[in-house]
Amino acid sequence: MRVIVKLLLTAVAVIILARLLPGISVSGFGPAFFVAIVLALLRFTVKPILLILTLPITILTFGLFILVINAIIILLANYVVPGFTVSSIWWAMLFSLLLSFFESILFSVLKEN
Repeated sequence: MRVIVKLLLTAVAVIILARLLPGISVSGFGPAFFVAIVLALLRFTVKPILLILTLPITILTFGLFILVINAIIILLANYVVPGFTVSSIWWAMLFSLLLSFFESILFSVLKEN
């Protein structure tokens, strides 16, 4: 049940960010929920592989390359989910940062209950 609530909160954050950022668009709640599912799966499967493969450059940049990895994951979701578009990697980086910020706020409310 907790996973479904987190996915719903992530979908709400995706919709809010799509309205705020001109380089991001989502066509409705269905695609936003699908984006939340795809992001969760990509974060679980692809992100650890990319982190291991790019470990030297991540260490050299003191962890800032993880922003690029998160943007790549957002762009992969762009290719998988119809109705969700990201215009460039820069918008994907900003979207990733703001999504993490919104998720931390929304999930902290969830932890209090």
